[in-house]
Amino acid sequence: MNGLSDVRLTLHSQELETGQKDNVSHALMRNAPSGLSRWDLFWHRLHTRKALLVLTPAQLKDIGLTHEQAREEGLKPFWRI
Repeated sequence: MNGLSDVRLTLHSQELETGQKDNVSHALMRNAPSGLSRWDLFWHRLHTRKALLVLTPAQLKDIGLTHEQAREEGLKPFWRI
């Protein structure tokens, strides 16, 4: 590989890392079941967010969230993404 390719790979990996941080809320939206009406989506968010608040530390580790992340998401109102 030449130097230009190495720079492109480095920049691309940095873009991916930045994109992952910026798209956290959009990832949550993609995980909702497809075909839901607006009210069903709100209902789904309400229940899944409340479920995050009662998970044990081991369960949070399994899904890759810290207690703070789960609490932040769990306390959001159902109408916010």
